[in-house]
Amino acid sequence: MRRKDRQITDAKAMDSILEEADSCRLALMDGDWPYAVALNYGWERVASGKLILYFHCAREGKKLDLVDANAHAAFVIDTGHELVTGERPCEWSMNYRSVAGRGTIRRAKDDGERKRALSLVMRHYAGRDMDDFDPRVLGATEALVMETEAVTAKARE
Repeated sequence: MRRKDRQITDAKAMDSILEEADSCRLALMDGDWPYAVALNYGWERVASGKLILYFHCAREGKKLDLVDANAHAAFVIDTGHELVTGERPCEWSMNYRSVAGRGTIRRAKDDGERKRALSLVMRHYAGRDMDDFDPRVLGATEALVMETEAVTAKARE
């Protein structure tokens, strides 16, 4: 990271960004070209401290075709955007807080993992546990699991 003065290394500070933000931009590989999409997400840190991200989607579509073809993925989650103005163009900037990284992504292994993933997505947005899913809707929903390998965070505030 070039701007070490903006780097965030504390896991709790990173988690604060993940809690506050409301969208994740996920980048997948489509042959030689990246394919990026904004998604709702859930997340957790496992005992090792590794960040796991969860996404929901339909049971078919381009995202799933790309995940099945190549498990490498990257993400950006950011929040706290505030324009900083100045007298001259080069004095303008933007405040922000972000978490970005890469890892491998896959479909949930089974109904239990899919339900857990969707529960974590709901917890992120509802602020509480919600896992009473309609079986018909659950059956039509896929969950993606991204195990991160490298994560960085930074802020300009």
